[in-house]
Amino acid sequence: MISALLDIFWIPIGGFLSFLIFISAINKSIGVRRAYVNLLLRIFEYGRVSIETASKENQHFSVHNPKTDDKQGVQLVNDANSKEGTNGATLITRDAVLLPQAQEPAPEKPVSSKNDEINFDFEKCLDYVKSGVEAIIEDDVTSRFEAEELKSWNMLTRTNRHYEFISWKITSIWVFGFFIRYVILMPLRVLVCFVGVLFAVLSNSIVACLPFRFLRLSLASLSFKITFRLISSSMSSFIKFHNKQYKPTISGFCVANHTSPLDVAILSTDCTYSLIGQRHGGFLGVLQRALARASPHIWFERGEAKDRHLVAERLKQHVSDPNNPPILIFPEGTCINNTSVMQFKKGSFEVGGVIYPVAIKYDPRFGDAFWNSAKYSMMQYLYMMMTSWAIVCDVWYLPPMYRQDGESAIVFANRVKSVIAKQGGLIDLVWDGQLKRMKPKKEWREIQQVEFANKLKSDST
Repeated sequence: MISALLDIFWIPIGGFLSFLIFISAINKSIGVRRAYVNLLLRIFEYGRVSIETASKENQHFSVHNPKTDDKQGVQLVNDANSKEGTNGATLITRDAVLLPQAQEPAPEKPVSSKNDEINFDFEKCLDYVKSGVEAIIEDDVTSRFEAEELKSWNMLTRTNRHYEFISWKITSIWVFGFFIRYVILMPLRVLVCFVGVLFAVLSNSIVACLPFRFLRLSLASLSFKITFRLISSSMSSFIKFHNKQYKPTISGFCVANHTSPLDVAILSTDCTYSLIGQRHGGFLGVLQRALARASPHIWFERGEAKDRHLVAERLKQHVSDPNNPPILIFPEGTCINNTSVMQFKKGSFEVGGVIYPVAIKYDPRFGDAFWNSAKYSMMQYLYMMMTSWAIVCDVWYLPPMYRQDGESAIVFANRVKSVIAKQGGLIDLVWDGQLKRMKPKKEWREIQQVEFANKLKSDST
């Protein structure tokens, strides 16, 4: 009897899951994810109104009862009056005093004799004092490696400010959402992700055995897309692609801003790319080896990846073959928190060939896609993504760009970065993203010292 009931119960569920996996593989939608996202937006709006109402009531209660020690009420009042972050918003407005782009080495001046009079104007250093205080309060770099602050609570515990306990309605919604995310969605997402990885291993192993290169490349491209469509579906991804007429078509470089390891899966649902990166073990290693069986991807060992000449040579060989897919590259070299674009490394801009800029912007209300690699391991990050509401993002394909005559690789990289930042509504920063792992370069400190000395020292009369 029980076995019969289980068969009756699992057959429709299995059929429904198979149907969802199939439509995800062929990149079709029946409107379920769109309806799901719209429902979440309504719930978030209801939560926002409830929180604001509770904040006003607690503020009114605190005014009429000044001796109350209700910590939760005080917390809500403070949260209501505190700064609410927006995309790219900062606590203070800075003047361009210490930014590197304004810090060109001053032209050499003739050395003055000891008898020359040197006058110091103390007021000229106040701008530097002001910039230093601003950097202490909130600098431009470290804030890019922290989770983006939300305008309103998205019912996730990791963004909790004790909001789930302000009323029985909000508590009920939070508990129900917790049950949906952890008991229903997470197991299904893990299953779909496992199916995607298993499909990658099996399909690429079969495709690699085909003798005809044209057929092998075509099927490898199809296998590549289906693999990442399944992986992105396992995160309940809802992706909007814009300007598809600029989608990469021939061999070259697809350059995008970098927020998350999911960037690869998001972009690969719509186009086939050759991936480049360091060899990994574990989950990523399995996926890398599976993809490399049938597709021309470029994987380096840790020592080889530091050899710029070897990397450049491998890139030139790849783009010289018009049959190869474009190489997907994230020139920032690290993940930034979805608010900014930081310095692009010049390596891929020196090789030559066409550059396809792509801008990616995630909606943080449904889940924070930013991977803080200094705080979370890959498995911890995947766990957070599997238990988020969804991954919602916009992708803009931009017109292809070419390096102009006489243009240096650095200038070309900055020009591409500027276009991506403008389209994605991101802040264009000149700082190197590797500053989260290392100290500022000695050259940058020396430039600041020279500029500071020039401001203090007035021209001798």
